Amino acid sequence: MRTHRFLLMFLSCVWLTNASVSSYSEAATHRIRSPRPDRTVFVHLFEWQWKDVARECETFLGPKGYAAVQVSPPNEHAVLPKYPWFQRYQPVSFQLISRSGNRAEFIDMVQRCKAVGVDIYVDAVLNHMSWVNRSGQTKFGSAGTPYEEYSYGNIFRPSDFHRCGRNGDDSVQNYQDRWEVQNCNISTCADLKTESEHVRGILASYLDDLTKIGVAGFRIDASKHISSYDLQAIFGKTNRNFYAYQEVIDFGTEPIRSEEYFQTGDVSEFRYARNIAHVFNGGKLAWLQNFGSNWGFIPGYKAVVFLDNHDNQRGHGGGGDVLTHKDGQRYALASVFMLAWPYGYPQVMSSYRFSDPSAGPPAFSDGRTKPVFMNGASTCGGQDWLCEHRWTAIANMVAFRNYTQIAGDNISKWWTNDNNAIAFARGNRGFVVINNENHNLNRWFDTGLPAGEYCDVISGQPVKRSNRCSGPVIKVNERGWAEIRVTPFSAIAIHGGARIIF
Repeated sequence: MRTHRFLLMFLSCVWLTNASVSSYSEAATHRIRSPRPDRTVFVHLFEWQWKDVARECETFLGPKGYAAVQVSPPNEHAVLPKYPWFQRYQPVSFQLISRSGNRAEFIDMVQRCKAVGVDIYVDAVLNHMSWVNRSGQTKFGSAGTPYEEYSYGNIFRPSDFHRCGRNGDDSVQNYQDRWEVQNCNISTCADLKTESEHVRGILASYLDDLTKIGVAGFRIDASKHISSYDLQAIFGKTNRNFYAYQEVIDFGTEPIRSEEYFQTGDVSEFRYARNIAHVFNGGKLAWLQNFGSNWGFIPGYKAVVFLDNHDNQRGHGGGGDVLTHKDGQRYALASVFMLAWPYGYPQVMSSYRFSDPSAGPPAFSDGRTKPVFMNGASTCGGQDWLCEHRWTAIANMVAFRNYTQIAGDNISKWWTNDNNAIAFARGNRGFVVINNENHNLNRWFDTGLPAGEYCDVISGQPVKRSNRCSGPVIKVNERGWAEIRVTPFSAIAIHGGARIIF
């Protein structure tokens, strides 16, 4: 098992970022801004160009109520043979020139998204630089910055990196050794000496530059490879508040734990994805009644949750045993549950097709990323980009979560057939039924909702300026009950924001 993991190490600096960090420190905690209470779901537009992200904010994400977009690392990166996805996670400098676009395009994207209520979260790589260049020849990043062995232009010199002196190439192999995890290279990526004031200053300046532009938050890549004390010190050097969430892959089997990072922000809860896949892939939905902290997860108010991300959908970074777009309707049903269930801050994945796990985004022969063309309300044009965030069952559940979040963690009216059909209410604001069985579900449910007619937002939505719905209508009587029919491997969801007749 561990040997297989080592074989994967040589393909990326980020596949093995099993996250967590060292112990709590007494350094001053940076003031972390919480996610917005009015919008409660964000999306990862993996490897999109900045101009396409800007357009998507204006035409879809803003109107649908998404809170934010996580974008790929915007800094200058290595340029590798065949242009794999992971070259984005190999920084060469902190200039905003990447295959997604240049600085001016990045600024334009941030401003246009913010204008329609959508924040930008940057995937920030602070732990390391590129693969160590041991070729003996100068290489150049996406902005033309030269780099050699442990030397990056005028930014970092060899003394700014850890040289742990282990395993022949200074790479991490023993994940049970905290010191090795936080002082050796991930694969052969040059590990920054984050205890150095010079290094901390450079990293803090990068974050400051982005927040000045208007970036609202950061995903901190490979957080467990940076001590929590160092992260606090880096954040403490910044001048603005921001939202932070940290990649800490913690399955409870290694010494570095998620809880160590609570002082510096939220944490990605990787156990969520693995467990929800287990339930939908041969388990019972009935088990989900207490899903969340009662399953040994971190507290929901600190958790960023997802079904899959760019790493684990490829079987890396704590991956395997997760649901992805390749699971089709099962993925859609699990997404409905994630967006209806009041645990964590949900991240929706938006992918591109791949067969080779190393493959970069859809691109022209010279490595330039292809634009994303929309083919309608719920699909992308062509065969390349997938746009799961536009699937009707996912996109319309964003409004469901936004509307029902005022109910807090309140789950009521729980029902199950003790197998693979469940139903529950979010206070008196929303109700959902999920049928993961191979036969119809048809019964009366106590929804707890006020009387009226509601759009089933899994299949349709209210038509503007009319009392009509583009899909099925669910009628709730004066006692809050409704007769609901759900076909096999399907769901319905209703909420007060999609009520068409009162």
